Amino acid sequence: MVPFFVAPVSLAFAQQSEILKGEAAFGDWRADKPGVRRLLTPADLPKPYVSDSASNSPSEVRRPKNAEPKLPAGFSAELIASGVSNPRAVRVAPNGDIFVADSRADQVRLYRPGSPGAKPAEEAIYAKGLSSPYGIAFYPPEDPQWVYVANTDSIVRFPYKDGDLKASGKPETVVADIPDGGHWTRDIAFSPDGKTLYLSVGSASNVADDLGDPPGGPKAWAASEPLGAAWSYERDRAAVLAFDPDGKNRRTVATGLRNCSGLTVQPATGEPWCVVNERDALGDNLPFEYATSVKQGAFYGWPWYYIGDNEDPRHAGTRPDLAGKATVPDVLMQAHSAPLGIAFYEGNQFPAEYKGNAFVALHGSWNRGAPTGYKVVRLLFKDGKPTGEYEDFMTGFVISNDAVWGRPVGVAVAKDGSLIVTEDGNGTVWRVSYKGKT
Repeated sequence: MVPFFVAPVSLAFAQQSEILKGEAAFGDWRADKPGVRRLLTPADLPKPYVSDSASNSPSEVRRPKNAEPKLPAGFSAELIASGVSNPRAVRVAPNGDIFVADSRADQVRLYRPGSPGAKPAEEAIYAKGLSSPYGIAFYPPEDPQWVYVANTDSIVRFPYKDGDLKASGKPETVVADIPDGGHWTRDIAFSPDGKTLYLSVGSASNVADDLGDPPGGPKAWAASEPLGAAWSYERDRAAVLAFDPDGKNRRTVATGLRNCSGLTVQPATGEPWCVVNERDALGDNLPFEYATSVKQGAFYGWPWYYIGDNEDPRHAGTRPDLAGKATVPDVLMQAHSAPLGIAFYEGNQFPAEYKGNAFVALHGSWNRGAPTGYKVVRLLFKDGKPTGEYEDFMTGFVISNDAVWGRPVGVAVAKDGSLIVTEDGNGTVWRVSYKGKT
């Protein structure tokens, strides 16, 4: 195997380099490097079927000896854990404990940070016997008495007191009737005031092209349904829902979000944010993935439109009434990079320019000829608003067009201001810290 080498990268690279725009931003993993910035707009979308729909799933190989992620100068990555079955979403409790959804093992793991470094002082299985757990949230947000966990088909909560290493009681079901199957990840987050519990539910299919028409044909969708809602197969899916903390008062926040795998709340505004896996089989660079604030009552296009008023050719002419009504997302990212996790940075350890920005974990996809994704990027914000640019932050997980050793999934900000990153290619959990320019 070719020796793994991590080259030093100047922290000033991002400020000195040009921003990759349009087709220049369509490159693959070989163009990735900490500091590389991209800016995509709806005008950059290619036409459908310009390239064939690829089927290319790089092999997940054992992490090469001494292989570590590439980071900007002054940053370093240390292993918190390895050999985890399927580390997915990660959340940090107010006391600093790190909760990781080990989804394939149907359990939630807990790591208590030690000092100094990343090696945990204690670790435990917080809860087991779950059903493909993913999202984790603490309620009330400031002084939690409960740990909420989103299974693929329900939301449950465990009694919690500060310092618990294991759940002290049996789970209480808060929401029992979440549709399962299809895109199975369910993420959750509380509003800053703790009064609203948000839930993301992905679609059951790629583009609702394999379920057949509802009775009466495509035009029979009732106008009274939420804008963009599909028939019963997809009801309450491809959406962000909201509840009171006890699971009551169910309502729809937004629809047309094919698969909001990562859900969080922006501290500066209190608005929910999603990172969305867009549809497949339209070509290597179509459509763009995205991160967006989630507006009440908004429709984001799926399955009829994408990235604004771009009609999916597989549903041409079926919903002309929705033309021009799809909200354009805030930040567009390379197609088939598969964003899974998002976290806003409000810590004090990283340089000041990072404050208020967001980190997004890109998992990588099977549907691109030359792989992209497989990294953590930073979304740039100014005065609380996204600029539309995003920047490579944590790269180096790809070995070749055919092999990767890491697939980032979850991101969270630790109590000390470091960044926690999970990846499920080798089942590792990382702590990224900043120690100053080197």
